Amino acid sequence: MNPYSKDFPVSWYELHRDARALSWRLLEQGPWKGIIAITRGGLVPAAILCREMDIRLIDTICVVSYDSTEEGGTANVQGDLRILKGVEGDGEGYILIDDLVDTGKTAREIRKLLPKAHFATVYAKPAGKPLVDTFITEVSQDTWIRFPWDMEYTFSTPLADRQKV
Repeated sequence: MNPYSKDFPVSWYELHRDARALSWRLLEQGPWKGIIAITRGGLVPAAILCREMDIRLIDTICVVSYDSTEEGGTANVQGDLRILKGVEGDGEGYILIDDLVDTGKTAREIRKLLPKAHFATVYAKPAGKPLVDTFITEVSQDTWIRFPWDMEYTFSTPLADRQKV
């Protein structure tokens, strides 16, 4: 059963703007040794943070937690968390970055591995928000965030024409 009843599309411009806002907040809390991006969602925000904060040291923790409900469909069902690649240390002095915190399942597991990292996300939902140190935008729990790397531009039927069907 899909727990998401709302859609929240995020454009490249909006993501960039929000990641820059996150950079401003994090700059005040530094200095930082580097950034650890949670793949895959944290990769684009990590690149923006690195540029805006002049951070050159970046690492990744590679995880899989979402599966598709159908072949070729949106990966919107959270399954078992699998860590494909970890990082050394406890995270002290590092920013741990992801695109969002949803249920908090991934955040809880990664917090165990990197308890001293400063966990930042661009977007946060109520169930996961307590696990994040810094975020920019809160989104309701029943909203699926559609990131720009998951979308492509296509024709959209006008609303008036949708009602005729």
